[in-house]
Amino acid sequence: MVLLTPFFVLFTAVLLAPIGYAVYLSLFTEHSSGLGFGGSETVFTGLGNYARALGDAAYRDGFLNIAAYCLLYIPLLLVLSLLVALLLDSVLARAKRFFQLALFLPHAVPGIIAALIWTYLYTPGISPVLDVLGSAGAHLDILGHPLPAVVNMAVWEATGYNMVILYAALQAIPREILEAAVVDGASPLRTALSIKIPLIRASITMVGLFTVIGSLQLFTEPTILRGASSAVDSSWTPNMYAYTAAFTRNDYGLAAASSVLLALVAAALSFIITRATRARSERRPEARA
Repeated sequence: MVLLTPFFVLFTAVLLAPIGYAVYLSLFTEHSSGLGFGGSETVFTGLGNYARALGDAAYRDGFLNIAAYCLLYIPLLLVLSLLVALLLDSVLARAKRFFQLALFLPHAVPGIIAALIWTYLYTPGISPVLDVLGSAGAHLDILGHPLPAVVNMAVWEATGYNMVILYAALQAIPREILEAAVVDGASPLRTALSIKIPLIRASITMVGLFTVIGSLQLFTEPTILRGASSAVDSSWTPNMYAYTAAFTRNDYGLAAASSVLLALVAAALSFIITRATRARSERRPEARA
């Protein structure tokens, strides 16, 4: 218990206390007193800020944008990360250390810097890529459709990180199992589909769970892209809505309420994914029997 004390202290300081303070802020709002000359007063509103957030179409539209983002981003990221990890795990792969480092480097670039670089590449008139495509007759309005642009940024940043996790899981598979598959005449594709992927299903689920949670917190990429695209407004994601409410409108109660609602959605999705994965793993032995 003594050894766990530092963990519980840090856990309380960096997670429980901020969540508790956010819940506290969400129950109050600021009202101007008198004719506006007497400053403002803090008023208890209960669930009023939650009703305001849920009743705001801009906040609800942010969740729709996140849902569309997840439908594109999560399958693409998981498939690409798994494919790269399987290729690196192949016996025919060469220079594995070099490619691991090269693929991981985009994750080491700070998100703001990466978003600025991609925004530069997306902006007509200054992007050398778009200039070359334009001279070839292909005129792309990337900033007019920000969802694929944001997905591309996120995939570029996160693929290498998830690849490392999946590659480590593949390396942990006992070599005897793979050698037995080779002796039985299994092709590399058959080995990957029937042996490797099922044995690292837990790691794939973990990557998927973390990806879902991270997707709900999308903020940096669309915020940077907003400076170049009119299609991205200040409430394009729930996180951007909360940021605008707090630091543009100075409505900290609404910002806290929208943040707590977002946290509840993330917790609910995490619970559903975990339960579904556990139920599937519990049914598998019965099916085999």
